[in-house]
Amino acid sequence: MTKHLTLAAALALSFGLAHAQPAAEAAFAVSALVTANHEATLSAQMAGKIKKVHFDIGQQFAEGAVLVEFDCAEAQAKLDALNAEYMGARETHLAKLKLQGLGAAGDLEVTLAAASGERAKSQVKQQEAQMTYCFINAPYDGKVARLKARQAENVAPGQPVLEIVAAAALKATLHVPTATGARVKAGAPLSISFKETGRRYSAVVSRINSRVDGVSQSLELEATFVGNTAGLLPGMIGQARFQEAAGKP
Repeated sequence: MTKHLTLAAALALSFGLAHAQPAAEAAFAVSALVTANHEATLSAQMAGKIKKVHFDIGQQFAEGAVLVEFDCAEAQAKLDALNAEYMGARETHLAKLKLQGLGAAGDLEVTLAAASGERAKSQVKQQEAQMTYCFINAPYDGKVARLKARQAENVAPGQPVLEIVAAAALKATLHVPTATGARVKAGAPLSISFKETGRRYSAVVSRINSRVDGVSQSLELEATFVGNTAGLLPGMIGQARFQEAAGKP
């Protein structure tokens, strides 16, 4: 009787354990760097003095807003002079046409006057194109991340003036071990927590690098945040956590 009870108890215990243990799950966490969808360093396209910086660090701006304005008084004076020359050349051409109608001017004179007018017009257009370099406009909605030049400073062509980041959606860059990365697919969900905000944010894997880093033997992933990202700023580092079934190949 005792032997039968012991066997029954053992079978019951074995059956209970089989149903009490769900499929084991393992989790792994890696560091995640927050970046903006767009970041840029804007440089001067002309040599000159900065007249005004319209936005300071951290200030938000809209696409097309003037971020930096240069002193272009000399360039404007040159444009005015070229416009005057163009007007004179155009009037000369019109006068030659009238004289030609009266038989007092030949075809050559009219042609030369027309060519002179077109040359003056092209010079005006060229100077107007140069005048666009007097302003640095925002390529998209964003915020100023860093100023590399200040008002009244002289800059050279190609010299960095300010750095900007997009104010729209944020993303995160992660590096996971190669073995683990091989099991992660685009669209895989994850969560990223940050000490600075004390919050955990949802994200999904949006891009997977097609090349493994030969030194660290890690795979680079890019994740897009889903939902509210209040409190996050580019440059923050959080802990990203994936959930995967243990023992999966």
